[in-house]
Amino acid sequence: MSEETTKPKRVNHVVVRWDGDQRFDASRLGSNHTIRIDGNAETGPGPVDTLLSALASCAAIDAVEILAKRRTPVSGLTVEVSGERANATPAKLTRITIAFRMRGASIERVHAERAIELSVTKYCSVRDSIDPSIPVSWTLELAD
Repeated sequence: MSEETTKPKRVNHVVVRWDGDQRFDASRLGSNHTIRIDGNAETGPGPVDTLLSALASCAAIDAVEILAKRRTPVSGLTVEVSGERANATPAKLTRITIAFRMRGASIERVHAERAIELSVTKYCSVRDSIDPSIPVSWTLELAD
């Protein structure tokens, strides 16, 4: 048996509680930390915004960790993500663009670009969970 088949699978268990209208509070089972998801985007991001946020966060985590391992730590990072949606029902995502704005005194562009590329194409579990036919592109703005 391979090592992969003998290890138990990791399980994420989330509870979503309805709070009226299109408002929901989501938390990991057993946690008091919640996020608000609002289909009307009045009291929190909507479900698709939440998915895009998860993608941006996942990619950012990996990129920051990759650069930290190179001993070129990130001192600031903002990630903006936009998702184009089909003009149909359901209005599924058809294209995603991620813009990384990164700061770090010793970060070389080539290394930052490689970290982001690895994150988006290899390590980000959220990206791998999204329909692979949806193109995901990214840009980098790097400052000292």
